[in-house]
Amino acid sequence: MEFSWKYEKESSQLLRGFIRDCGISKQLLAKIKFQGGKIEVDGIERTVRYLIHQGEVLKITIPDELEHETMLADDTPIEIVFEDEHLLLVNKPAGVASIPAQYHPNGTMANRVKGYYKRQGYKNQVIHIVTRLDRDTTGLMLFAKHGFAHAQLDVLLRAKKVEKMYKALVSGDIETLKQTKDIIAPIGRDYSSLIKRTVSQEGKFAHTEYLVEKATEKLALVDIRLHTGRTHQIRVHFEYMNTPLLGDDLYGGKMDLGMNRQALHCAKLSFEHPFTKEKLNFSQPIPPDMKAIVIKYF
Repeated sequence: MEFSWKYEKESSQLLRGFIRDCGISKQLLAKIKFQGGKIEVDGIERTVRYLIHQGEVLKITIPDELEHETMLADDTPIEIVFEDEHLLLVNKPAGVASIPAQYHPNGTMANRVKGYYKRQGYKNQVIHIVTRLDRDTTGLMLFAKHGFAHAQLDVLLRAKKVEKMYKALVSGDIETLKQTKDIIAPIGRDYSSLIKRTVSQEGKFAHTEYLVEKATEKLALVDIRLHTGRTHQIRVHFEYMNTPLLGDDLYGGKMDLGMNRQALHCAKLSFEHPFTKEKLNFSQPIPPDMKAIVIKYF
């Protein structure tokens, strides 16, 4: 895969520095140098010690990423929301983990995406997950189709320039929930469980912003924006507010209203495309199980 940049500065610069300015990491540069890539200026191969001048064009050829043999391919179809040569955005169903685990090496979204890549005959076969979702959370899940795209999206994530909005159904103390719009409480491990998290003074800072969209006395549909990305953050914070997610048996959610998984859905995703610089905005409606409850109770 090839990428090009025109050098616009009046003063010359070592190519090494310009390459770094273009977002090429040391690790990726090593891969380019030693695994079959190329560094060219105006069509001539150069080393990083070359002095690049105004008006010259740098072209980087990044070698293809061969598949990880340990990652199994799954032929289950995926629902594609958006795709180009750099990005893949899918609508994740409930009950599917994001990545394989020791005792569950297949059937995850990563396995399904690898199966899709193989069917399409893509040269880059490594799976790069940008936004991971819990097994029973549905909605928008973003993949990078090569390592350079993954690195650029990680920069956006760290700068909090990837906006995700979730929808959740919660029950409990709805009146108290209506009185604020932010949950700021540190999250750490619950040492009584291998997987559970809890609000703890020893935990890490966590901030969840929300808006009650629809509500009855004991039930609400909420729009949620995360300002931090702690494990199980939404589930932990709404349990802390005495309004756990419907169907979330791990965190005390009601199990008798038609939800047999946590009622959580990634509904919107917005970010600037790392290469085209276009502002991308995606949305995905809530799935049928959540929609049925909204229709019935609101």
